[in-house]
Amino acid sequence: MNWGKAIPLVFILFAGFIGTMVFRMSSQRIDLVREDYYQDELTYQQHIDRVSNAHHTRQGHTNSSIAMMYQSDQQQVVFVLPDTFKKGKITFYRPADRRADFQVPIVPTHSVRQVVPTKTLAKGYWRVQFTWSDGRQDYYTEEQLFI
Repeated sequence: MNWGKAIPLVFILFAGFIGTMVFRMSSQRIDLVREDYYQDELTYQQHIDRVSNAHHTRQGHTNSSIAMMYQSDQQQVVFVLPDTFKKGKITFYRPADRRADFQVPIVPTHSVRQVVPTKTLAKGYWRVQFTWSDGRQDYYTEEQLFI
């Protein structure tokens, strides 16, 4: 093969490679953390206050924090609610796929345990986010879960 054919062939192969990479990259699904990211930034100070409240209750060793236990043999997550619990929600956040995210509202009952089955959850990393209130203050904490 001479240089007159090799140079155009190299350019054609390079252009084909670049075209293939552009096509593959543009067809990749990219999930944002949140759709309403900028609106969420405006209320971030409230979130900081919730985290601070939960941190202070842990340091003070008061019974105002939520405990989480993953029971893999029974395929469930058990949450132990504080005595002062009034209302709240648990968000299962899957960083790899936002379509798998879901929330579990928690209403006060006579039981201090809340059970969430994990049979249908995708295997892998989850962030479990707790937001709750005791009627006076709001709290927020986050735990990691590997299924």
